[in-house]
Amino acid sequence: MRRTLIRALVVAALAALLVCASASALKIEIDKTVVSATATIFPRELPSKKNVPVQVSNITRIKTTDGSQPPTLRRLIFGFDKNGTIDAKGLPVCTLAKLADTTTSLARKRCAGSIVGEGVGKADIRLPGLAPQQVSLPITFFNGPPIGGTPSLIGHAYETIPAPKTLLVPIPIERIHQGRYGYRVQIELPEIAAGYGAATLVKATIGKTWMRGGETVGYLNAHCTGGRLQVHGSLSFTDGSFFPGTLTSPCHAPD
Repeated sequence: MRRTLIRALVVAALAALLVCASASALKIEIDKTVVSATATIFPRELPSKKNVPVQVSNITRIKTTDGSQPPTLRRLIFGFDKNGTIDAKGLPVCTLAKLADTTTSLARKRCAGSIVGEGVGKADIRLPGLAPQQVSLPITFFNGPPIGGTPSLIGHAYETIPAPKTLLVPIPIERIHQGRYGYRVQIELPEIAAGYGAATLVKATIGKTWMRGGETVGYLNAHCTGGRLQVHGSLSFTDGSFFPGTLTSPCHAPD
């Protein structure tokens, strides 16, 4: 009971602190679990009013101080700066049916025009009777069909341990009006390696450009107000751990 209370108080204090103070990188340690994250929006020179195409990159690392397997990451929630938009008009749509039972190369071939981002995930896998091993999985993000009238992504990965399996994650993109934030995504992570794997790295870059009506347009677009663009994230684990954090990416408006 005392341990649970202390953890709750620590999380509450961190949450309050991170609401008031933000950075381009952060590191949080609770008990023996350590989470570090960075977020970058490129380019940094953006107009002050007109939205232009951008890329958003995030790197999240999870480890333990004693080398044991980290707790299982269950959910990621991100809130994105309201000084930006998502534009999927004219972009080909990929579906869960097209991606079912596909390897990474086959998925990217089937829905090449729908790819809006790529990344990599790493996991610590500890199968019974076998030595721990680290695996790396390419991640692909596809423009998915609208969900409830809002845009969506489909996250794709392909694992081979303990058996070949396609991992698909539908990601609705919700339009919100919450202070600094205008969009929200909630990602429910699939089970890794039949439940014997724990994520240690999630690295992704999202942002595609294409031509429409003779003009270059972007899936993600933004302008610069106040010298920064901001992302708020939270990670929830199956052991009840909760890690909140606010990250900013500096920007400059020359006009």
